[in-house]
Amino acid sequence: MTMDRWQNIHSVVVVGLGITGLSVVKYLANLPQALTIKVIDTRENPPGKDELPVDVQLHSGSWNQAWLLEADLVVANPGIALTTPEIQRTLDAGVKVVGDIELFAWHVDKPVIAITGSNGKSTVTDLTGVVAQASGLTVGVGGNIGVPALDLLAQDADLYVLELSSFQLETTSSLQLSAAAFLNLSEDHMDRYDGMDDYRDAKLRIFDHAEACIVNADDKPTYPEQYSGKLVEFSLGQETAFTVQVLDGREFLCAYGEPIVASDELTLVGRHNVANALVVLALLHEAGIDVAQGVDALKSYNGLTHRCQVVADNHDVKWVNDSKATNVASTLAALSGLSLQGRLYLLVGGVGKGADFSELAPVLADLNVQLCCFGEDGSEFMPLHTSAKLFDTMEEIILWVKPQLNPGDMVLLSPACASFDQFNNFMARGDVFTELAKYYA
Repeated sequence: MTMDRWQNIHSVVVVGLGITGLSVVKYLANLPQALTIKVIDTRENPPGKDELPVDVQLHSGSWNQAWLLEADLVVANPGIALTTPEIQRTLDAGVKVVGDIELFAWHVDKPVIAITGSNGKSTVTDLTGVVAQASGLTVGVGGNIGVPALDLLAQDADLYVLELSSFQLETTSSLQLSAAAFLNLSEDHMDRYDGMDDYRDAKLRIFDHAEACIVNADDKPTYPEQYSGKLVEFSLGQETAFTVQVLDGREFLCAYGEPIVASDELTLVGRHNVANALVVLALLHEAGIDVAQGVDALKSYNGLTHRCQVVADNHDVKWVNDSKATNVASTLAALSGLSLQGRLYLLVGGVGKGADFSELAPVLADLNVQLCCFGEDGSEFMPLHTSAKLFDTMEEIILWVKPQLNPGDMVLLSPACASFDQFNNFMARGDVFTELAKYYA
């Protein structure tokens, strides 16, 4: 740990509590030097306040500009934009404002891999950790997924794998990475950014101190404007360092021309997950990790819960839980390049939030699909395909589908809608689908 960064820091204000804020407070309280720690949270009753140490003052329900201006360091929650007036005044006064990932960067002394992008970063982060672990390393996985980055430091891992959001990257300036990946760029968080260029610039910060940059040859905005290090491309359609090649009639994921694993050996479904697997191979290769022992883990990985997760595979019929697909873009990703021997039974519907579902029509037209619509806005999907049939509930769909299933078929829940018409959240919806799948598979 680089202690000289803390020499002139005596008073720290943490802005925003919750899981991340508590991890920051815990980390600060355990540092060798004595710090005065204060917390500001604009919520009247912020989560985690009862877990604060007794000597940490909390100001809740509003901002406390005086505290911010008196601090030597402010650690802001990723959900708080740097453009927030109170934070801007703090920066203008010369007070340093960082996030928890920057504190992690000051401390960590082991190799770090990081992943950002608009879609797929959680899967790539988790799978990178799984394959690295299977390759014989002790791995800490977290950041924007699961465990806060600062909590990972207690694990004393051989390697850390972080998912980083654009919000986290805004306040990160010194994170040294063995390898970093920018998966893709699509419109998101436009309520926080001035436009796509602003959003992209935040993402590109991941490459500032990376030894190897993994970029998407099929998505040019992922390329850094200026970079003097090693640039490594992945692609599903171009000849790049990490790509797919057909050898003797079978497609393989290849690293620098060497076949690693056949695409049809992956448990993960969808072409986007083939691309995700390529990124995992690229990250670990560029970090100097031999994945020979981890290939079986790559093959058997069935995804994060509720994200194109194979929850049952019986009689050669796959049941896939993609309940996390709460918008059209997510469902399009699940359907992209889907290759089936049999028929796809696609479950869609819920609360549409005024979305335009027409983008799904041309994709559905190219599939052997039975469209099963349900929920509050299920009827909005009916014009999209001639097979469309309307149901009241998910269970009603499964009871109707079950007798028709044949080897090679797939039952896919990828609703393109929010869940709160019939479920508390998308996790509850996915859990119900999983229970039904395991019972009827």
